[in-house]
Amino acid sequence: MIRLRKSQDRGHANHGWLDSYHSFSFSEYYDPEHMQYSVLRVINEDVIAPAMGFGMHPHKDMEIITYMLQGELRHEDSLGNGSVIRAGDVQRMSAGTGIVHSEFNASDRTQAHLLQIWLLPAQDGIAPGYEEKHFGAAQKRDRWCLIASPDARDESLRIHQDVALYATVLSENKQIAYQMETGRSLYIQVARGSVSLDEFLLEAGDAIKVDGQQSIELTAGEEAEVLLFDLPAHQGH
Repeated sequence: MIRLRKSQDRGHANHGWLDSYHSFSFSEYYDPEHMQYSVLRVINEDVIAPAMGFGMHPHKDMEIITYMLQGELRHEDSLGNGSVIRAGDVQRMSAGTGIVHSEFNASDRTQAHLLQIWLLPAQDGIAPGYEEKHFGAAQKRDRWCLIASPDARDESLRIHQDVALYATVLSENKQIAYQMETGRSLYIQVARGSVSLDEFLLEAGDAIKVDGQQSIELTAGEEAEVLLFDLPAHQGH
């Protein structure tokens, strides 16, 4: 089964300094049909105005991944980490027993554009942790580049959940396939550009949920950047 979620059907909140689209229920946006998918709890597409951001705030028992698309984001946290991440950088923060952090646009001239992703951890109460890595366009060009996994294989970030997160930058008219294992679900998010899958056309911000398939194949219209989550089987409708 393949189900399409159009970009315009997401929750939307524009706070002036922050323009945010929510794939799943978040903050003021509540939709009982879109609470989570498998262990994927949040995908927020955020555009942060120059020199603006989120002050220090806490998280607990969540795996938080920040995938930078454009601009610069300055991160500081209660573990003593401080850095600026840019396009191609991916940050993993395990909130575990508790972490406090801030995120600000590091530029006073340009917007920061990112995806913030929350995964439910396999177990609560782990020690908090932080990691970041750069995944260049060449690593993602017309192939699935492993970004995060539970065993940190292939130089990926380590996450505390049975999820493999891949990204690709698919050239115009190129195709890419993915083989699914039994008992798994896929969630595919288009970050930019456009791709087709069977009769579905997906543009920036669109997503598809895939259950019970053996494989899928994406074809890029214009060049596209796509994230693919290989998840434990989704339970429910």
